[in-house]
Amino acid sequence: MRRTASGETITATDRLTFDVAQGEFVCLLGPSGCGKTSLLNVLAGLVMPSSGEALLDGRPITGPGPDRAVLFQEPALFPWLSVLGNVELGLELTGVPASARRDIAQRWLANVLLERWADAQPHELSAGMRQRAALARALAADPDVLLGDEPFGALDAQARELLQREVQRFWVGSDDRKTFLFATHNVREATLLADRVLVMSAAPGRLLEEFRIHAPRPRDLDDVLIARVVSEIHTLLMQEVDASVAREMAR
Repeated sequence: MRRTASGETITATDRLTFDVAQGEFVCLLGPSGCGKTSLLNVLAGLVMPSSGEALLDGRPITGPGPDRAVLFQEPALFPWLSVLGNVELGLELTGVPASARRDIAQRWLANVLLERWADAQPHELSAGMRQRAALARALAADPDVLLGDEPFGALDAQARELLQREVQRFWVGSDDRKTFLFATHNVREATLLADRVLVMSAAPGRLLEEFRIHAPRPRDLDDVLIARVVSEIHTLLMQEVDASVAREMAR
């Protein structure tokens, strides 16, 4: 995967191969600039890879589609619509009949504990609540895959922890688990949420190591297994950052 910046062609990712099973929660973890966002843009169908291909259910991804939803760092809610209206609009854009939109939207707002705020405007919500509304809008459209590009990265520590708990609660309680692929540079967040953590190198992004997290949900950072995996991943990332700095200085 290559991209152009200021007239210079940059290799964002290189020889990166992995798969994600249906209903699995996978986190892409790596330092800033390792190509996580570029990779998610390919999977969302927003850009085409310069080499290789991305497949969904064995078919090449050639553009955006209703089988995928993207949760961005900023919730991108329409300010002139209510919270309920934002969720309903997402359903309208995916072709859900008008007669069914209200019930579906209300159910998903209840799933993210926002039913009391259905008639509120986005500016009346906290940052964390706006991101929960964006999560409800994404999941209400019933995608096969939910892609998250640092979806909690703009939140303060308390709001971020709350969203992590909410996602775990929803994940544990769901009868129809969606496939989640989240990009993050937060080691603790990745180990709390994911079935697998794919650790990427500094640019150009390559797969350094895969960690399978077998701890039951809901998870807590005080759990011995979680703490051990956090330590292992942190050590690996620090080694990669040090090696990357050394390579830059040797140029």
